[in-house]
Formats: sequence, C-alpha cells, structure tokens
Amino acid sequence: MPKQYRLKYLPLFWDDLEHAVFYIRDVLKNPAAAERLLDRTEAAILEHAKAPTMAQAHKTARRRPLPYYWFPVGNYMVFYVVHDDVMEVRRFIYGARDLTKMLP
Repeated sequence: MPKQYRLKYLPLFWDDLEHAVFYIRDVLKNPAAAERLLDRTEAAILEHAKAPTMAQAHKTARRRPLPYYWFPVGNYMVFYVVHDDVMEVRRFIYGARDLTKMLP
C-alpha cells in the first residue's frame, strides 16, 4: 500500500494564490480563468501528494534543511517540502519571477 502523505499549507501559499486569483479575476477581468487556475492547482496538489518526492527538486546554491520540490500549474509554480508523512505546500509563484529573491 502506498504511503499516505498529509497536506499542510503555509499561510504564504494562500497569500500567493489569493493574489494570483485576484489579478486574473479582477485586473484581467477573467473570472473563468481564475476559477480554472484554482481547480487545476487543487487537482495538481492532490495528485502530487500521492508521491511528492517524484517531482523535480528546485536547484539552488543556498543550503536548505529540506529540498524544495516544484511543479507547474499553467504559468505558476507550486513549491513544497516533504518531511516525514507531510507534504508542506509553501509557495505559489508566477513562473517569470526572479526566484532567487523569493524563496527563503
């Protein structure tokens, strides 16, 4: 039987996601696209929770206690770490951003 991972979301992830949805819905005036982004993000997170360490690890020069994994959702990237039986979802970042200034 495959290992079951619990999902944990950092408040920063929710802030990132809320800003992205607000921008698409209210600035770009495309509520349908905002809803699709939410649906696709949820589905992708649930799918990755089945085997979270199979995603690509984010390469960085900074030493981290746990590797950051990531996967794309449209033009965005979901970042998370895995410790024990928890997949901790940390960030939701637009793919064109300078990640060296974003990830702790």
